[in-house]
Amino acid sequence: MLVNMKEMLREAEARKIAVGGFNCATLESARAAVAAAEAMNMPFILQHAEVHEEYIPLELAGPIMVTLAQNAKVPVCVHLDHGSSLEYVTRALRLGFTSVMYDASGKSFEENAAETATVVRMAHAVGATVEAELGNMPHNLKGEMELSEYKPEDFYTVPEDAKKFVDLTGVDALAISFGTVHGVYKATPKLNFDIVRKVRQAVGELPLVMHGGSGLSQEDYHTAIACGIRKINYYTYEAMAGGRGTYQVVKDKPEGLQFHDVAMKATEFMTEDVKRAIRLFMGEKV
Repeated sequence: MLVNMKEMLREAEARKIAVGGFNCATLESARAAVAAAEAMNMPFILQHAEVHEEYIPLELAGPIMVTLAQNAKVPVCVHLDHGSSLEYVTRALRLGFTSVMYDASGKSFEENAAETATVVRMAHAVGATVEAELGNMPHNLKGEMELSEYKPEDFYTVPEDAKKFVDLTGVDALAISFGTVHGVYKATPKLNFDIVRKVRQAVGELPLVMHGGSGLSQEDYHTAIACGIRKINYYTYEAMAGGRGTYQVVKDKPEGLQFHDVAMKATEFMTEDVKRAIRLFMGEKV
């Protein structure tokens, strides 16, 4: 069932849990997310990240994602992750995405607010929801950066700014920065949950989003959710699970291996990893 993310995030607020936003850079990762959510009977957000354009272009990913969502046994929101331009966001909406994230967090507050407000008007006109980001998060996609190389407080979301930003834009969800990093951690991150609490107090029940969660402890996830995080983006560890599945099938069958064997095994491993993530986001110990 294809939906936007408003109702599922409202339900997450009522249950004090978080909804998973699972990025799909391949058909296998998208199918794994759907299979896991159906097995757990949980709604979820199927995402295409602009940074994954080199793996699968938007115009190819979009129709696949929408079709998978329409045929899923659970509610699925098809969401654009980290769209960096109005042109790219418009393309996603025209393809049938039911939600978009416009990321102008690297720009000034004024530019971010003005451009995000434009996206909100565009998206709401077609029944889609909008996520934005305030505060800026470092990227460590290749796992090369030590956490000591940056000061988390330089990137934190300012609670007073969050309130003003939400009032100016009318966004449906807000990604905030409180010490996480996109990609693989080489050291234990230092998270400031007071930022989450204070932003939550400033913006009321507006759903807050956590990016850069891969590799955090179970306690970190559960604390973030208790503080008000209602959507958690997840990709790196799911992709690594697919890598482990690929390694296993290649090791077990070095001769005569066909690619569909690799794809099936990778999907199996990713499905189990997404199930674990969903349980974690529901507050369970895994």
